[in-house]
Amino acid sequence: MTLNELFIAPVSDFAFMRRALAGCVALATGCAPMGVMLVLRRMSLMGDALSHAVLPGAAIGFIFGGFALPWLAGGGIAAGLLVALLAGLASRYTSLNEDASFAGFYLVSLAVGVVLVSKWGSNVDLIHLLFGSVLAIDDPALYLLATITSITLIWLAVNYRGVILECVDPGYLAVTGGRGSRYHLGLMVLTVLNLVAGFQAMGTLMAVGMMMLPATIARLWADTLAGLLLSAWLSGLAASVIGLLLSYHLNLPSGPAIVLVAGIIYLVSLWLAPHGWLGRRASKTHLQH
Repeated sequence: MTLNELFIAPVSDFAFMRRALAGCVALATGCAPMGVMLVLRRMSLMGDALSHAVLPGAAIGFIFGGFALPWLAGGGIAAGLLVALLAGLASRYTSLNEDASFAGFYLVSLAVGVVLVSKWGSNVDLIHLLFGSVLAIDDPALYLLATITSITLIWLAVNYRGVILECVDPGYLAVTGGRGSRYHLGLMVLTVLNLVAGFQAMGTLMAVGMMMLPATIARLWADTLAGLLLSAWLSGLAASVIGLLLSYHLNLPSGPAIVLVAGIIYLVSLWLAPHGWLGRRASKTHLQH
């Protein structure tokens, strides 16, 4: 098999592969900065919680409108924002931390979503909602991905300094009378929107992989914020391209293949990256000498 047949022909010969690649590029571009912000905020597990939180809304949308994009996306966004609001209220008015309240709500949301789809759908419908299909991205889903990515980048550009300060030292904004709650709310809303975008392509279980794995990979390689953002974006793109090609040539499910490639990059980074095992060991050896 030639290099053209391995890398170029799958994309040049098939429109569905071109749409899948474009969708993955948009998804990586929007999810990478959100994942980095969540890592800086020490809220990595919140992304996982919200990815499951969109399931009951998507399930209700599926019951009323099938796999029509407006029903699935609208239901997912509504459910994700509702869970984020309820978890925030629970952490404010009870003794629970925010991560604990999110954990409770996401488990309930996942159970409700599975029950709804199992009751009014089929096992095939449930698998599609949980795992999605990047190769089935159509033009409306591609437009949705591009729109959410554009909104994410514009909002982060406008609120860049405040968002970074809120991630690094949220207590400072609260003490100085800053608008930390506005930035926090904006991050929650954008996280839900990007997870709904990822849900359209990769299902609720796999969507969070495109957000959090590139961000954790970047944390092992970079020290500066610019380095974190660039490393997360590049690792997301690499996982998307390699995962898509593997799914095409080996007949693998596309979403899990992409996340699996990102997971392999993460494991390699744990070993080889400057902040991984070998890097830290070399640093300690240098300091001893």
